[in-house]
Amino acid sequence: MKPTVSVVMAAKNYARFIGQAVRSVFAQTTPDWELVIVDDGSTDHTPQAVQQFLGDPRVRYVRSDKLGQPRAKNLGLRLSRGEFIAYLDADDAWEPTKLAKQLVVLRERPEVGVCYCDRLLMDESGKVEPNARGRPSAGFDGKPASIFLSNPVCFSSVVVRRAVFDQVGGFDPEFDLSIDYDLWLRVARHWQFANVPEPLVRYRTGHGNLSRKLWDRVDTALAIMTRAVRRGRGELPRGVIAEGYSSTCNTLGYVLRPSEPLTAAWWYARGLAWGGEPVRSAKGMAAAAVRWASGKRSPGAAENATANG
Repeated sequence: MKPTVSVVMAAKNYARFIGQAVRSVFAQTTPDWELVIVDDGSTDHTPQAVQQFLGDPRVRYVRSDKLGQPRAKNLGLRLSRGEFIAYLDADDAWEPTKLAKQLVVLRERPEVGVCYCDRLLMDESGKVEPNARGRPSAGFDGKPASIFLSNPVCFSSVVVRRAVFDQVGGFDPEFDLSIDYDLWLRVARHWQFANVPEPLVRYRTGHGNLSRKLWDRVDTALAIMTRAVRRGRGELPRGVIAEGYSSTCNTLGYVLRPSEPLTAAWWYARGLAWGGEPVRSAKGMAAAAVRWASGKRSPGAAENATANG
């Protein structure tokens, strides 16, 4: 018999975290699930860490050979059987009532394709950071314009109808970063998003290398935005497009300003050229100029920045 929910977990070299993630699936108050673990070429002890769970017939473990994040997640999707798909990154964890509360929403509201929830932030050791609750940005309504401007949907928080993937496809292997941003932009053209306003996910921070990929993330975000604009054929208002591009440029300027003020000023100027956030861009350029004139630098500031994903 097919499970109601298929949990897809793509993992690579997360042996130290994956046990907690899997145990949080076992702890769900909704028992009608399957867990598909795609080990994408781990070189650590991930296979041994997963072994203890394979006695449960609901758990499937598949070893792949460095497919990359989007292809590994798509493989998990193809192997899954449930009506609903939940993604859980191998370094995150769920609260026990997460799936149950989201399934209520999805069953009551057939127009909703993606149900997500709030999150708590935890450090590398698993300790929840005080007062660190990630919530959707103000005014987010799940429509294309809102998602174009920001992506507050924590990936490990989502439950998605299989019908959504049937309609819009899976993750685009062209992008290795921000793959959820690209997917949500496609989904929002056809389906509604719904939020369970409770922190039912613990999102681990402080251990990854996303901040070191900051430039790649920005380049990818700009490419995704450009494709969304072309695909939308006038659906996105000009003001929203300008604000989205400006915000992305200004954010990179802000991150680079302590360590590379001249480069930061260039990004602020690029944001100003788009005209979506002129005051923020102008103030950023002025601050970067002051930083450069003072000669102060903060080595590694960009590397230590947190990039949302």
